Amino acid sequence: MTAERAQQEEDQVEQGEQVERFEVVRAIAAPAARIFGLLCDPDGHVAIDSSGMLQAADGDTVRAAGDSFVVHMDREALNDRPLGRYDVTVEITRFEQDTLIEWTPTSPALQPSVNHHFGYRLRPTADGTEVTSYYDWSRIHERYRAAGIFPILQESALRATLGILARTVERTA
Repeated sequence: MTAERAQQEEDQVEQGEQVERFEVVRAIAAPAARIFGLLCDPDGHVAIDSSGMLQAADGDTVRAAGDSFVVHMDREALNDRPLGRYDVTVEITRFEQDTLIEWTPTSPALQPSVNHHFGYRLRPTADGTEVTSYYDWSRIHERYRAAGIFPILQESALRATLGILARTVERTA
């Protein structure tokens, strides 16, 4: 997380506002195109997941907003909610080649749609790529907000996933 973003979150807490977005940043010694390629691959999401929830994925590499793929999940990996095994459709909501990918997980079992978003922003640097991972639940439906279950994962999970991402793409550099 940038110092500026951390200060914004501190200011929000001091003003009684609730933080509804996590953002973590890591320098990765690999080109943006290699990182972005992994993030567009459904199996890439499973490979770098630090939570243990993502078990497998089905679908083609995403290439644009509106593309989607299915992820087979297991919430028991976190042992915090009795959801067991279930599937979500990852719907790409924002896509800028080698720069930005964002998605929202959806499921027919969750109606209305939750409307929380995950994403990555990539910025080339002299030594590789600055990668920002974020989780934003600021737009969730009031039904889920009232349930008091958000965020569904912690900032540390984003940071750990960036570590696995770095290990994965730097190994092939």
